[in-house]
Amino acid sequence: MTYVFLLVFSWFVLKAKTRRQVLVWALVGTTAAVLIAPPRVHAQGGLVGAIQAVLNVINGAIHGSLTSVTSVRSAMNGNFQNLIWPVALINQARAQITQMTSQYRNLMWGIFNINVASATLPVTQQLEQVIRNQQTSDFALLKTNYGNAYGPVPSATTAGAPDRAMTDMDDAMALDVLSQLKASDAAATLTLQTADQIENTASVAAPGSAPFLTASAVAACIQSQAITQKMLAADLREEAARLAHMNALRKQGAAYTGQLGNQLINLLRRN
Repeated sequence: MTYVFLLVFSWFVLKAKTRRQVLVWALVGTTAAVLIAPPRVHAQGGLVGAIQAVLNVINGAIHGSLTSVTSVRSAMNGNFQNLIWPVALINQARAQITQMTSQYRNLMWGIFNINVASATLPVTQQLEQVIRNQQTSDFALLKTNYGNAYGPVPSATTAGAPDRAMTDMDDAMALDVLSQLKASDAAATLTLQTADQIENTASVAAPGSAPFLTASAVAACIQSQAITQKMLAADLREEAARLAHMNALRKQGAAYTGQLGNQLINLLRRN
């Protein structure tokens, strides 16, 4: 009976995962050994022997098993720290990221924040300011300042219909491209802020999180490329409007030439 109890007790102790659980099972086993011990054992000082037997099991097979488990866990932790995720190399990579960030970030932001404003008149300064403020909530102000700087479309009494149409269309295309530029500047600023966040996260990222940071960087890069494509489309629209304007001038020249020829023929017929 004693050997069966010791085997069952040993199995429960081996299943324990923490030192606290081992102590609890040791106390339970000691109490059970006292309760199930026969009277003869109690009379002959068997309590001390039962306790000593339990302690021998704990210090013997159980201690050896726990030592083996601890050794295996230490070996696994060492494998992770030395081979899979080397701590020294991870700290070196983090230090390099921090160094590169502190070395280049301010310089790059300085390039983007260079003040290139050059307008000197109050009206044109207001237009230039709204063009470069990287905001997308003041398109109405952009239209107003543009009209103040370049004037309205001529009235029907001061310009012909073709001239008024070309002027209106040129203004529309100019405002369209300027609005696209403001939106592009705002998106570029957001992209730079996202890049800063990715850099900051990379300097303190946990081992194994590199694929997630890479995915975030790739997504930001794709968004930046999409913005570039939109600006190329705006540039193509502006070029198309310029070609249309040149063709309209040629058409007007041809029309004026035809009218002049007809007038000359009429004059010759009168003479």
